[in-house]
Amino acid sequence: MSRRIHYWKLKSRVIQLGERTLIMGILNVTPDSFSDGGKYLDPDRAFARALELEEQGADLLDVGAESTKPGSERVPAAEELRRLIPVLKRLRGQLAIPISVDTYKAEVAERALALGAEIVNDPSGLTFDPQLAKVVVAHDAGMVLNHMRGRPETWAKLGPMPDVMGSILRDLEAGVSRARHAGVDRAQMVADPGIGFGKRKEQNAEILARLGEMAALELPVMVGASRKSFLAQASATETRFATAAAVTAAILNGAHIVRVHDVAEMRAAARIADQILHSHLAMRRTEG
Repeated sequence: MSRRIHYWKLKSRVIQLGERTLIMGILNVTPDSFSDGGKYLDPDRAFARALELEEQGADLLDVGAESTKPGSERVPAAEELRRLIPVLKRLRGQLAIPISVDTYKAEVAERALALGAEIVNDPSGLTFDPQLAKVVVAHDAGMVLNHMRGRPETWAKLGPMPDVMGSILRDLEAGVSRARHAGVDRAQMVADPGIGFGKRKEQNAEILARLGEMAALELPVMVGASRKSFLAQASATETRFATAAAVTAAILNGAHIVRVHDVAEMRAAARIADQILHSHLAMRRTEG
């Protein structure tokens, strides 16, 4: 168990990562996301939900207007913006926490950053739209590079991923290189192994078990396992408990940020996991 301290550079602030786990709350303004599609499609409901997530203890808010659930189809930038812009306009200046936009499209990121977002969470790891990195540079924004294998519409046809962590690390390093070539500073980047993004059920557990290997990238690590299909249980309550287990495992293996739907519950799980992690590090220092 170990977790390095990092300083994540955004346009208007620098966030320390590693002293405690940060919670990124999920706000889907989509009709078809896998767990809450349509629930916050209305801008007024989305605005109220964003305020609620901050009140529950979210350190960051991730707003997405295009589903990346298995089997989902890509939507045009115009439709993504139609869903996203009213929400971002309502939220501008209303939250103390940074807003992240979950998109791989340069056009969407450009508009979102102009409306006050500070982070681009790219689900494709710069494999879908190479212009996205230039938008990040132009706005001096933070960036999350998420590992995605294939595309959501093809995931069901993919077999098990050979050398799962080796492949993730190589692909993410390639994404980092693309971002650096475009001018993105490493201090602006966070890496996400992409739980569920083209990986088989049993391989998601392996990713969590081997998450410590992500330290080789020398970047902060974010994990988004919340409500993913490999955690599905007989009821929503049981699935939340399963998510809490995955969140705890991620933190103990080095995650700096966890991206979750249920902020209050996962904040409680993260608080205990952080205590365990700090105790372990204190013991190591004493023994050393």
